[in-house]
Amino acid sequence: MKLYTSIGPNPRVVKMFMAEKGIDLPRVEVDLMAGENRKAAHLARNPGGQMPTLELDNGQYLAEVTVICEYLEERYPKPVLIGATAEERAMTRMWTRRVDLYIVEPMLTGFRSAEGYALFKDRMRVLPQAAADLKALAQEKIGWLDGLIGGREFIAGNSLTLADILLYCTMDFGATVGQPINRDFKNIAVWFDRVNARLSAEASRK
Repeated sequence: MKLYTSIGPNPRVVKMFMAEKGIDLPRVEVDLMAGENRKAAHLARNPGGQMPTLELDNGQYLAEVTVICEYLEERYPKPVLIGATAEERAMTRMWTRRVDLYIVEPMLTGFRSAEGYALFKDRMRVLPQAAADLKALAQEKIGWLDGLIGGREFIAGNSLTLADILLYCTMDFGATVGQPINRDFKNIAVWFDRVNARLSAEASRK
């Protein structure tokens, strides 16, 4: 297998997931800033032009961070990051879906439509008129999540899962592009610091 990767929160999710599992795959850096991901060579791997992309041993390609992580979980089941039972997997997938829809999507679309506008305006439809509302929506949902995770260490329970990795990487990125972590959300603040202290968090920055 081979991972086509770049800067940005989405590639970091996969790198952190791999670091938690001790997976070391060959990597090819794609120059996102130069738009290499939107050129013919990468579009042949991933028609959506997204990052990251995983090349499988049979020559097929996988995109979408949750799909890539699900595949890696099946190939490398230990340590468990999605669930050891049907119930655990369902809970992780439920929370991962909620995090993705309610927080990740508005947060990243808000960034692309504001701070990232110059970079993304010729690559995809951006919504500068909606940027402030998208950012506000993400913060509202972080506050909603803050009220739900009191009393447990991680989003889906008491062990780290894909849901935590997805949210952590997105929020850590958001804090650098005008969407700081609101420490008034005390449960989220404690959770963020807990995940930030993991070795995989540092390893995924490389």
